[in-house]
Amino acid sequence: MVCWFVMVASSRNIDVALLRAFLTVAESGGMTSAASQLNLTQAGVSQQVKRLETILDCQLFDRSQRQLPLTTSGERLLSYARRMTSINDELWNVMTAPAFEGALKLGVPHDIVAVFMPDILRSFGRALPRVQVTLVSKSTPRLISMLEDGRIDVILTTELAPVGEPLLADRLVWAGAPGGEAYRQSPLPIALGDAKCAFRGAAVDALSKANLDWKLMCHTTGQEPIIAVLKADIAVAPILTSAIPEGLNPIPDDSHIPDLPTFYINLRLPAGGVSDITGELVRHIRQGFAIRRSPVG
Repeated sequence: MVCWFVMVASSRNIDVALLRAFLTVAESGGMTSAASQLNLTQAGVSQQVKRLETILDCQLFDRSQRQLPLTTSGERLLSYARRMTSINDELWNVMTAPAFEGALKLGVPHDIVAVFMPDILRSFGRALPRVQVTLVSKSTPRLISMLEDGRIDVILTTELAPVGEPLLADRLVWAGAPGGEAYRQSPLPIALGDAKCAFRGAAVDALSKANLDWKLMCHTTGQEPIIAVLKADIAVAPILTSAIPEGLNPIPDDSHIPDLPTFYINLRLPAGGVSDITGELVRHIRQGFAIRRSPVG
């Protein structure tokens, strides 16, 4: 008689609520602020974090400091916690959301499309596969005009002021080729968007106030030509810090080029409100930015 033995590896399940508590404390900087966001008591949040630490057999926060910085174990857990809570929320939405059908238009400036939109559109597409989203990429003023005329359902903008619902505050910086020399040249070679580009006025104004002579090497309505001349090290250009493309770097801080202002990525909705389908897209946009942002104050 032949006996077969099957070894089953033991496993333990982690309550997503514990991961959410950990994540909220890590992103908000303390138990009190996390308790407010989670609608729990401070003691309740503390108990959830301690329970997670017991399950994982490690300390996640350095409690010897007031701001509760993450330990090495906490830093390792952070990205996994974000992924697991995101998958949990996505699954919940797929299984409980109405079977939306339809189409809508989303407007996003070309300089932030590649960085922010893939994850958001992927999440929305998985949750509402029967809704068609048409992505419209134009300058902020053009998108605002389309929103006001009812030609588009919801837009993101890049603006100097927080308008509508600010999602992210981000510093505009000069960017160029890694180890490049273009920023050392005089007059300064720069690449800019067209006259309606949100960053063009800020860049020209900063250069004028610094009495720095410059010459225009690229004038375009799209991002690709600007990236090309920057990688070729024949110009520098103003780009949001979070949106600097791969293969480019911020210009060194000790350069002679003047600093640029902070811009806001704003969410703007039509004055008459939004449909249920658009509301779902807005929720995914907010969630996508919440994962990566520092609180806007």
